[in-house]
Amino acid sequence: MDNRFGDIEIFLSVARAGSFAAAAKALRLTPSAVSRAIGRLERRLGVVLLRRTTRALALTAEGEVYRERMSALLADVEDVEAGLGADREGPRGRLRINASVPFGTHFLLPILPRFTARYPDVTLELTLSDTVIDVIEERADIAIRIGPLRDTRLRAKKLGHSAMVVVASPAYLAARGTPRLPAELDRHDCLRFSFRRAIDNWPFREGAAIVHRPVAGPFLGNSGEVVRLMALAGGGIARLARIHVAADLAAGALVEILADCNPGDGENIHALYSPQDRLAARVRAFLDFLDGNLHLP
Repeated sequence: MDNRFGDIEIFLSVARAGSFAAAAKALRLTPSAVSRAIGRLERRLGVVLLRRTTRALALTAEGEVYRERMSALLADVEDVEAGLGADREGPRGRLRINASVPFGTHFLLPILPRFTARYPDVTLELTLSDTVIDVIEERADIAIRIGPLRDTRLRAKKLGHSAMVVVASPAYLAARGTPRLPAELDRHDCLRFSFRRAIDNWPFREGAAIVHRPVAGPFLGNSGEVVRLMALAGGGIARLARIHVAADLAAGALVEILADCNPGDGENIHALYSPQDRLAARVRAFLDFLDGNLHLP
């Protein structure tokens, strides 16, 4: 049976120390044992990981990639072992959370200090991105998503519902006028998303029917937060989730328009996680924490 994890640990020690001799001393091995381990690793991979000269030792491009990936892998192994062995004593270990930029900024970050104070042995790693990631491939423990669920490999916990609203700043409306009917949007700058179609369609209730009207404007944003900030700056009219602009509406920085034509559509908000991860105490603790501390408008 090979000892590939042992060889990987030796390689990482050499990469950190910068020499076989220093790594051998740190690992309490002979330099020849370290050299043999690196040789076995390179033969198994079929690439050269280290360039050896008489004066120095450096990682090749393949060595750099291998060091980065294996460091992350061994960190994951340590997290799993620490978590499994310590769940009896309470949540601990690294908890990786992924959420959209607006949701993380306005709803997660304000409450996370309460979680870290309650569970000091849990290390939170929060990534905010409006790009939809593969939860399993990206090794996220929990991903918070707004919209329809597409990945059937994951379990989902519903956190709330996000209604949609059409908004603009008072300054924009003072300069351009307030549309009273959806058809009047043709004369306005509508803020759209760069990751959607070139011509967006916004739904409105017109009589008994729901009509999808195309909107246009000179600005495209790659996230809800970018579009929100442009609306706050007076750049045009936006259609966003109420949870993203609730504080702005309350402060008067944005004004809801065409409310009588709002079709009442919206999207559900879920916390997604791997079925196996529900067994981890740190994942259970965070999902339960959201129940009592996440308050959506």
